[in-house]
Amino acid sequence: MADSDRFSPSAPARAEPYRLKGSAGLDWGMQNRLARVFRPATGRTVMLAIDHGYFQGPTTGLERVDLSIVPLLGHADALMTTRGMVRSTIPPASGVPVVLRASGGPSILNEMSNEQIAVSMEDAARINASAVAVQVFIGGEFETQTVHNMTRLVDESQRYGIPVLAVTAVGKELTRDARYLRLATRICAELGAHVVKTYYCAEDFDTVTAACPVPVVMAGGKKLPELDALTMAYRAVEDGAAGVDMGRNIFQSDDPVAMIRAIGAVVHESAKPQAAYDQFIRR
Repeated sequence: MADSDRFSPSAPARAEPYRLKGSAGLDWGMQNRLARVFRPATGRTVMLAIDHGYFQGPTTGLERVDLSIVPLLGHADALMTTRGMVRSTIPPASGVPVVLRASGGPSILNEMSNEQIAVSMEDAARINASAVAVQVFIGGEFETQTVHNMTRLVDESQRYGIPVLAVTAVGKELTRDARYLRLATRICAELGAHVVKTYYCAEDFDTVTAACPVPVVMAGGKKLPELDALTMAYRAVEDGAAGVDMGRNIFQSDDPVAMIRAIGAVVHESAKPQAAYDQFIRR
């Protein structure tokens, strides 16, 4: 074989760009971890949130994570959870990417915004987390403290190559409208968050995702009827969300496996809500 055939000097070197919103300039390790969380084919994710116990104890549906959640792992693109649950219950061979809860402190009995960093980035690396999650209370009593929690993790993320997901939390006197959500998500992105999780609002949610230069993932929130939850997920994705991070709307469903599969159809296949619901009820 001639050298020209072996080395193909006339063919330009290929460098596949990473296309997730706001991520083109990140280091390879950071992009690789994000590619575990967000399916490269769609640029979207179905994240299963089960970290509720870090502030409210054994939530309904999470009393026995080994029985209720482990069977769902094969249908989730990522799992948001705590290091205690990872080490005690999540099978290492499951292969599910972990988004590790890294902030905490107060319980539901106290002021929720008084959170601190609760997990070091070193321990997140030891767990092989694909990202870490930190709560940011824009408008809350301890707003500045929680913003600084996030920025400290962002600084460490550059050393370890582990992305930071900022979770926006609504202050007591604030409503979940587009104006507030634009404020909260943009602050998180401006200060370095690689992904932002926030709530959906029925009006102008597309302005929230448009104003945020990194992926926005929709929070599921309280349990809704299945068709309503599927409709909310569909509208959020149509309005620019890069997927969902749902917990109660999946694990509190009458059929969690069928529900997470229906959510997956909405997020990754752009299935209409009614079609996804029909899939759910056929289960």
